[in-house]
Amino acid sequence: MNEELELRPDQWDALKALRAPAENPSKLGRFAVESLITLGYVAMRGDSFVLTPAGRKVLVRGSSQLLLDLAA
Repeated sequence: MNEELELRPDQWDALKALRAPAENPSKLGRFAVESLITLGYVAMRGDSFVLTPAGRKVLVRGSSQLLLDLAA
């Protein structure tokens, strides 16, 4: 299985929340965001976080996995 499909639920939540950078929520889990930065899926831009191209790709590829998780 690909690494991006093995993200923890809090990491998925952070990725989904960062889809709209204008709505950059302040209550993102620090550990989740730091781990996503380490993986290269999220980057700092000024005082906010943004998805990297790799992060967007993971979010799109993982969207079917997210649907399966919701159905379970």
